Amino acid sequence: MAIRTGTIQAQYQIIDQFEELSEGDQLLMDKARGILNVSYSPYSKFQVGSSLILDNGIILTGTNQENASYPLCICAERVALYHAGAQYPDAKIISLAVTARSSTQSLPKPVSPCGACRQVITEFESKQKSLIRLILMGDSGQVFIFESGRDLLPLGFDGSII
Repeated sequence: MAIRTGTIQAQYQIIDQFEELSEGDQLLMDKARGILNVSYSPYSKFQVGSSLILDNGIILTGTNQENASYPLCICAERVALYHAGAQYPDAKIISLAVTARSSTQSLPKPVSPCGACRQVITEFESKQKSLIRLILMGDSGQVFIFESGRDLLPLGFDGSII
């Protein structure tokens, strides 16, 4: 039996400062930043905001919603994505911006969606048959831009094998 190795790589853009983003990306990130105040995060003290833009121009937002029973929490990304799926089922999601802040620490590096959110993003990509661009930022510093959720979850579960 021969053992072989493989490599998984992801490409992304690194933007050094928020002000270097395009006007559209700044607007989307501003919406994500602006919604942080309504995050319900009394346990983690880690507020996450997201916003997405649909192909019809509508922008939707979401925040993380915690619960004393931790498995019942939901991430900001999924709040926005599920809102889009429920209210605009025929619209395609073009881009999703995610940011965060913490009352206990500085977040100078971009915040990345959790594994569950990565899976949901790739499911939406499969459903709409187009990629979702991800714009990720902490509370300051660099911004990372990925052209697809699959860049963050290259071996994601695919419904085609069910």
